[in-house]
Amino acid sequence: MKTKKIITMQDISCYGQCSITVALPILSAYGFETAILPSAILSTHTAGFKDFFVHDLSEDLPKIIDHWKKEGIKYDLLYSGYLGDNKHFQYLLDIKKNLLNKGSLVVVDPVMGDHGKLYPAFGEEYVSNMKKLLKEADIILPNLTEACFLTEKEYKEEYNEKYIKDIIKSLKQLGVKTVVLTGVSYEKGKTGVVVDDGKYQYYCHDKIETSYHGTGDIYSSSFIGMYLKTKDLFYSAKCAADFVVECIKKTIKDKSHPYGVKFESILADFVSKH
Repeated sequence: MKTKKIITMQDISCYGQCSITVALPILSAYGFETAILPSAILSTHTAGFKDFFVHDLSEDLPKIIDHWKKEGIKYDLLYSGYLGDNKHFQYLLDIKKNLLNKGSLVVVDPVMGDHGKLYPAFGEEYVSNMKKLLKEADIILPNLTEACFLTEKEYKEEYNEKYIKDIIKSLKQLGVKTVVLTGVSYEKGKTGVVVDDGKYQYYCHDKIETSYHGTGDIYSSSFIGMYLKTKDLFYSAKCAADFVVECIKKTIKDKSHPYGVKFESILADFVSKH
């Protein structure tokens, strides 16, 4: 069987476990060839580090894409994560139009914010561009903050199922086909994920209060790997959530490792069991 080829567009944090540095090993562990289109290079990620170096690659990306076109390179899935610049949206559309095989999937993790706030680099134009990108996606993977900004809904810490269903309905009205909404909690001490592809399903697990940078990227990459492997949407969302929980439990006692989760030592075993 021909190996599926994935192209992921997001940043490279050279140190710290997030973005491409987690996407590559996780997707490879699931057995999929993964190419990268780095939106920027950072010496470290931006959480907990000072005076980090950032080099934006916006001007270089069209040259990479044009070379792929000349080589006739094609992909079976486009996965976008943290972008960082409004120019990048057009590059993604170019990839979808010219570099995907027939029947390929587009998966968008609309990385923009958390805990009810946008990340400092982003504003209204970025949110507007992300809304347009959603129409091109087969599956989107927002957290609750991102879903609220995309739908112009009030972000709430406490809510009921109707609130979540209203947000999903509004996302569908933007042209979204399938929503995998993370960080949904209907009761204290629990959190989980809602999957809606026309059928609403919810999976919850115990909430671990300690949070780590990059767990959203680990979730998205694990979800994509499992979905390509099984074609089971809800099972993939559930497994990705379980994997993130296991990663956090593996890391939480190590106080010298606050910058990400130690996924490497459990990845092969998790994939083989699922």
